Amino acid sequence: MSTPARERAWESPGVGTTRLGLSTSSITRGLESLRGSMRRTTSALSWITLPAWVVLAVGVISWIAGSVLGWMELVVLGAALVATFVVCGFFAIGRHPYAITLRLREGRVVAGERAMGGIEVRNTGSAPVMPARMELPVGPSLARFALPALAPGGEHDELFAIPTERRAVLVVGPVRSVRGDPFGLIRRAVQWTEPEELYVHPRTIPLGSASAGSLHDLEGLASKDVTNSDLSFHALREYVPGDDRRYVHWRSSARVGELMVRQFEETRRTHLVTALSVHGHDYEDADEFELAVSVVGSLGLHTLRSESELSALTQLGAIGTRGPRDLLDSLTRLDTVRRPGRLPDLARVVTRDITRATVAILVCGGGVSHDQLRAAGAVLPVGVRALAVQCRTGVQFSARRLGAVTMLELGRLEDLPRGFRRLQR
Repeated sequence: MSTPARERAWESPGVGTTRLGLSTSSITRGLESLRGSMRRTTSALSWITLPAWVVLAVGVISWIAGSVLGWMELVVLGAALVATFVVCGFFAIGRHPYAITLRLREGRVVAGERAMGGIEVRNTGSAPVMPARMELPVGPSLARFALPALAPGGEHDELFAIPTERRAVLVVGPVRSVRGDPFGLIRRAVQWTEPEELYVHPRTIPLGSASAGSLHDLEGLASKDVTNSDLSFHALREYVPGDDRRYVHWRSSARVGELMVRQFEETRRTHLVTALSVHGHDYEDADEFELAVSVVGSLGLHTLRSESELSALTQLGAIGTRGPRDLLDSLTRLDTVRRPGRLPDLARVVTRDITRATVAILVCGGGVSHDQLRAAGAVLPVGVRALAVQCRTGVQFSARRLGAVTMLELGRLEDLPRGFRRLQR
């Protein structure tokens, strides 16, 4: 389900010597390379850190004050600080003749797994390059690598592992090469790659056979709508022009003396709706919300694999259900908010937007009271099987009836298959 990260490499311009009589294509490549270099690098003023400005300011002020007051000590101190500033600047001078490629082995992993990746560095210059530092932002963290000296054409590979304890979309990159002085006063960074997104999907659990249970119906569920062709016979009526002759009931027609045709109750395939509350007050802690997301992911994957119809939504809108990847990617980006309505309001959205639902599962946390669960079940349309999964960290599995809602109380994801079997009864 994962896709390899795209490979990107940029080479520094100015490699080799400039000669007269260059071809048009060579000039074009040179200009494009120069434009790429201008996009990657920044002005020299941006290399100077705040401590460097402080050192320069103190040095200049000390030098001037010492000269005015006749204090040789201040003059020496000022001259030393200014000299330090100038010498540190030389550490950042020079080209970065690199071609750098960032690779992620997998663009999607499950929470708890380690995401592996690598950085490939090649010296594209005609002269050796001195050691440097590489920086790789990973979400809110920053990884640093020591880049050794490289001979012309030399290569260096750096492998890394990203721990993924929780569901998230981590931005990996861009890779930067950094030059600077040992004191950290001058820092010149060059960006070489574009950021990559790493999806850390929520944990899910299989719920058993895709062909069993209340979420899969071979012949569908009978509705109160009457149609001229279906599986469930309903009644007979008089023939009207345009009716299909295949549904003429000849025995009844002979008895009453006119053509009679069959009518049927319209049947519907199972249409599961999972409604996940994202209101922050519906959860007592972050672990409850993570458990709720995993429950929705597990139910959704089971429904998609059983080829039943699936809709998923929150107070903020619909969740992607075009396939397993779309579902898990959408769930990975979810977070709690304070703005939308509570669980009964979410049930009203289901009633308003999902008109052909057969099973509605409301998923929430321990911050939802039993009265709110009853109210949410009362809002759902008549004929829709109303279920609720309340995620509460550390509680024992239990099932109960609250008005029109059958409620499962889960303390861990491993209890979900057991609760799913209870729903099949």
